[in-house]
Amino acid sequence: MALLELKNVTKSFGGIMAVNDVSLEVEKDSIHGLIGPNGAGKTTIFNLITGIYKVSQGTITFEDKNIENSQTFKIAGAGITRTFQNIRLFKKLTVYENILTACHYNAEYNLLHSIFRTPKYGREEKMLFAQAEELMGILELRDRRDFLANNLPYGLQRRLEIARALALRPKLLLLDEPAAGMNPDETEKLMGLIVEIRDRFKLTVFLIEHHMDLVMGICDMITVLNFGCKLDEGNPLEVQNSPSVKEAYLGEE
Repeated sequence: MALLELKNVTKSFGGIMAVNDVSLEVEKDSIHGLIGPNGAGKTTIFNLITGIYKVSQGTITFEDKNIENSQTFKIAGAGITRTFQNIRLFKKLTVYENILTACHYNAEYNLLHSIFRTPKYGREEKMLFAQAEELMGILELRDRRDFLANNLPYGLQRRLEIARALALRPKLLLLDEPAAGMNPDETEKLMGLIVEIRDRFKLTVFLIEHHMDLVMGICDMITVLNFGCKLDEGNPLEVQNSPSVKEAYLGEE
């Protein structure tokens, strides 16, 4: 069952065709990889899914509902959250504050409850505090609770960004190069973490990544882009053995 489906999606910037007639399906509960050389259109596809860019042609459906060209906050509200290739944290807030800020998206009290500190407000706040603590534990950030985000090592900033995305309780988590800047040991730990997140939170993961060990190690399906076009698709073994992929991306003598 496809949770997310792109049909004949095209995006052009003036005379430049960034994405050209791409169709793909991301199955529910899967980890789906999107790979390709730099400039292949991978991040553009994420930006189209999340409403940052408008689709020139084609359709995008999420849970059988059209979302192409919807506003970003409506897409997030439908259950799609993401991380970015260039980390975008609240740099002057602590680890805890970054996560708690996102948790408040789920608050069910209104302004009057907040002003008068009603019992509902107290219950909701305790629930949100507990959610933030849980996410810090899962992402192994509890010992950095009061660190400013800007002062964290790069790998932990990546983890914090994932924690903040999870705080919105997504159904589909988009990860844009989550292993960028990580050493091999950090990348290996991240592989296990992504699988744990998928299983623990019962969500679907769609990721862009250049680290082939990570992609081949955890993805159920992989879509390959080249020059904005869909080049190939299949499970890791099929993609590894594809002559067109070897030539265009993995390298072949």
